Amino acid sequence: MPIPILYEDNHLLAVVKPPGVLSQEDETGDPDMLTLLKQDLKERYDKPGNVFLGLVHRLDRTVGGVMLFAKTSKAASRLSEAVRSRSFGKTYVCVVQGVPAKPSARLTNFIRKDGKLNVVTVYDKPAPEAKEAVLEYEVAAASGRHSLVAVRLHTGRPHQIRAQMAHIGCPLVGDLKYGASKASGMADIALWSTSVTVPHPVSKESMSFRSVPDTSGAWGWWSPGQLEAASAMPAIETRGEVDR
Repeated sequence: MPIPILYEDNHLLAVVKPPGVLSQEDETGDPDMLTLLKQDLKERYDKPGNVFLGLVHRLDRTVGGVMLFAKTSKAASRLSEAVRSRSFGKTYVCVVQGVPAKPSARLTNFIRKDGKLNVVTVYDKPAPEAKEAVLEYEVAAASGRHSLVAVRLHTGRPHQIRAQMAHIGCPLVGDLKYGASKASGMADIALWSTSVTVPHPVSKESMSFRSVPDTSGAWGWWSPGQLEAASAMPAIETRGEVDR
């Protein structure tokens, strides 16, 4: 399975994750990014033995877009610290049902995950075992029935974008788990990782990697210019678990 490479040096590997591919191996045994990329590095560089590749953050299986990996243990440690210190920025674009009541807003909620069901519950006030979840969104385009929305994360909670947008009555297209209507021909959730911004683990230079969704599925409801504009939203640093 070919995986587009956005950037690579001795320390970093930035790629475009295809929707439908796991971030890392699970009990299903289905293809996953970590295994596929390790094999690719092994073949391209004719490396003997095991290849090191560190998972810096995860994307849900149905989500596509920018994903960053560490090629050394030192880079993995420093990138993990960047996440903890809020110098790791991520932006997304999504297609939601309906039109949000406000064209742009900052959402602050509290999220609790049920690990057995792999679903989160959103609260408006602090709740036992719930963690604060903060994002900003901006409606980039709207058709009346659907909206193209750019999202900047302040925290990185499991299913955060999916759950918080559903909480305001605008579930992501294709996201049946969080209340979306079944959409004909939609195999994936309309959510795309558009950028990752992080200081380089060695040079400390600010690095930004971007990807714009193609025009398949719900993305085809919008022009390339609209997708490009929505995907250009600048990143905000995140903190916490970086997992959509």
